Amino acid sequence: MALNFRKPRRVRLQLTTIVGLGFGGFVALAIGLVLALSVTANFQNTFSLLNDKTILSTQSLETQVRTHFQSVENAVIGLKPFFEDGTLSIEDRNRIYEDFSIALQTNTDLTTLAITYADGRRLGVYRAKNGKLWRINSDAPPPGMRDEVVPVLSADSPPTWGPIMRHEVGLFANVSAPLVHDGEMFAVLTAATTMENLSIIVASQDEGVNNTVFILDGNGDVLMHSDADWIQTGGSIAENLPGSWDTIGDPVLAAMGDETKLEEFERASELGIDVSIIDAADDEYLMMRRVVPGFSDQPLTVGQYYLGATVSREVRRLAGSGFVGLGALVISVLVAIWIGRRVARPLRNLARQSERVATLSLQDVEPLPRSRVVEMDQVASAFNAMVEGLKAMNTYVPRSLFIKLMRLGGQKAAEARKAELTILFTDIVGFTALSENMSAEQAAALLNQHFAILVEAVESEGGTVDKFMGDGMLAFFGAPDDQPDHAEAAVRTARRIAAAQMQANETAKAEGGVTLRMRIGIHTGPVLVGNVGALDRWNYTVVGDTVNAAERLQHLGREVAGEPEITILASAETVCRLPNEHSQTQVGEHYLRGRSGRMEVYWLAPTAIDVLPVDEASEAPVSAAE
Repeated sequence: MALNFRKPRRVRLQLTTIVGLGFGGFVALAIGLVLALSVTANFQNTFSLLNDKTILSTQSLETQVRTHFQSVENAVIGLKPFFEDGTLSIEDRNRIYEDFSIALQTNTDLTTLAITYADGRRLGVYRAKNGKLWRINSDAPPPGMRDEVVPVLSADSPPTWGPIMRHEVGLFANVSAPLVHDGEMFAVLTAATTMENLSIIVASQDEGVNNTVFILDGNGDVLMHSDADWIQTGGSIAENLPGSWDTIGDPVLAAMGDETKLEEFERASELGIDVSIIDAADDEYLMMRRVVPGFSDQPLTVGQYYLGATVSREVRRLAGSGFVGLGALVISVLVAIWIGRRVARPLRNLARQSERVATLSLQDVEPLPRSRVVEMDQVASAFNAMVEGLKAMNTYVPRSLFIKLMRLGGQKAAEARKAELTILFTDIVGFTALSENMSAEQAAALLNQHFAILVEAVESEGGTVDKFMGDGMLAFFGAPDDQPDHAEAAVRTARRIAAAQMQANETAKAEGGVTLRMRIGIHTGPVLVGNVGALDRWNYTVVGDTVNAAERLQHLGREVAGEPEITILASAETVCRLPNEHSQTQVGEHYLRGRSGRMEVYWLAPTAIDVLPVDEASEAPVSAAE
């Protein structure tokens, strides 16, 4: 009997079932994993954002406080050398009043500037709340100073901050530095600032009714409070300021002793920012604080607190967003990343560019980009306009000249006067022909490189760059600073220029670039130097026949035989003031266009060791005029 075995039936599934089950299972698994991970990720992201906000807001407050106090300390640091080197005499009261008044007018962070003499007398200037400046000349301490709070200093003491001082007109912080001559301290220079100036900073950091900003001194007294007129829990504490944090009347500050530190804010903690939760007045508050040392005898503390409900709502919103699905999750993440970058990037860029402005490195400042956020766009536009204005001012008012004039007494140093100076003119040989084969950008770049060499050489020898004329430069030596060796300084400058330009030519040759030949004319004589102009178009410059003669000497360099790389011609009036010069060759007397009579002219070697051989020196580089 034959057995009939049936083959087992294969399980068959429809394609729609496979795709449906597979895709459905995959989607279900993916969504389940995403939902599970999103809840955790949202909490982590929330605390990360809170960390960033805590760090940014606290550091911003600290930076502004530091900038304010550093501005006061810099005033002491900047004035100290002028007293110690004798530029400012402590006995010249009128000069001290004038310079201190200028300092207070240009630095709104300063309230008082004063000198304390060895006998206890004080001399200085104080700015009242209405902006009026008062002179100080008595034994009585002015606002911001008192004998028992000004630190005891020695000759080698750095600028030292004293304790916060209470005065009938307000709170003051002060910094003092010794004035030393020959190792002996002969007086103390003190700058003070009213703490009311910080109220603007504190108010600007307050983000609304649920945010409060404050500053504590080292004894725990509240110096500044952004909600002094009406605190979050109700009531006013303005009449209690300054006062101790536990008795001033703010329940949130009074509960700081029972706070609970939040460990989730690790990055903030690593930066020295303490973040904690405080229970007060039936509510929770998130508080962040940071200690700022260095601007009092004890460290200050800057801080702020938020109503906890604002933070809780943000946590619940971000946590709930994890249950809305994959699409909403992707959109929310993208939006969060976009917002985070859009908010943080301009702030970081603004801080970076502001640091460059604070150090006057204007050439390194990058323009802030425009923003779709109105407030950020306004900040960017105002900042860029400010930088452009500073660059324009720095272009037309050289910083080195400004510093010299201020050191010598402000406006009086710029008054027009007659003086004997040495004038130096430079010119590039054949630059017009050279530039014909260049683009405008190439010509400008070549000129900028050349002018950088000229300016560095002039300023390194104490000279003053007057102006650039085409491819030439006019500079003078002996003003506004007195410079007895102005003729020697001008010759040293010419040789510095020669050395630097020859080095630049060597580099250009190696790179296949353009090399330059130069003519330099130097003449010494009387000129009119100072402010010349009218109304608001003044220029600190030199005028006179001596200037014209130096320019003609530069033109005379065209008659030098051959094609020398650098030609330096100087008048006899300059050479006779060079006692140690041995690298000159007399080239005879010449008529100079626009001048009557002949001028005795000398050729100067581009380097002091380049002396013409005896047999060649008899052949003058320039033919004497008949």
